Amino acid sequence: MRRLEDLSDPELAAVYQPEDRSVAHLRANFVSSLDGAVEIDGRSKALSSDSDSRVFSMVRRLADVVLVGAGTIRDEGYSPLRLSKAAREWRTAQGLAENPTLVIVSSRLELSPVNPVFQSAVRPLVVTHAASPPERREALGEVAEVLVLGAAEVDLKALVDELAARAMPQILCEGGPHLLGALTDADLVDEMCLALAPLLAGPGSGRITAGPATTLTRQMKLESTLAAQDDYLFFRYVREA
Repeated sequence: MRRLEDLSDPELAAVYQPEDRSVAHLRANFVSSLDGAVEIDGRSKALSSDSDSRVFSMVRRLADVVLVGAGTIRDEGYSPLRLSKAAREWRTAQGLAENPTLVIVSSRLELSPVNPVFQSAVRPLVVTHAASPPERREALGEVAEVLVLGAAEVDLKALVDELAARAMPQILCEGGPHLLGALTDADLVDEMCLALAPLLAGPGSGRITAGPATTLTRQMKLESTLAAQDDYLFFRYVREA
């Protein structure tokens, strides 16, 4: 098993680089405790570490889009999406936009237009459905592009297609559990990157996925494993053809 500390940034990027950037690909990136907790005291950041932050930043560097549910924006206190100078320079050298685009999925549009997340380097995209409150759509339209997809719920398949049509096929989902559950139910998850934190969180916390029960299962193939000196493990799984 390779050690994270032994890898340079270019080598780490190669571990997570998609095989074909022109093909639509949805990658989910989550951290979990050993006993399956997605958060401690309501926040996933409590499960993170320096090694997890390094992998998290590298996976972001490779994305065209960072996809997040509105609940995660509220609960995690998301900062504006702006990459580091080194990451921006690397992306420019690769022919990519300096920063990925933040895409927020929201049914009820319970987001304040003054939320700092709307100060991201690239104007965010808010995705909702036709039954969402029109007045909230109008308010958020002042700070983001608002895209309506679906009648009574967000059409996630249409969203993936729309992002690919906009030349943003590499999608990184950072949460939360309900969004991952919906993406899984729609059979849209092409890759799962899972960081395993070396701690037991105990009962009370949910899993990295949530939502109505589904009969859908999707076999995944282990693509890579990394170990860190702080005892975190990093797994990359891709869907089988």
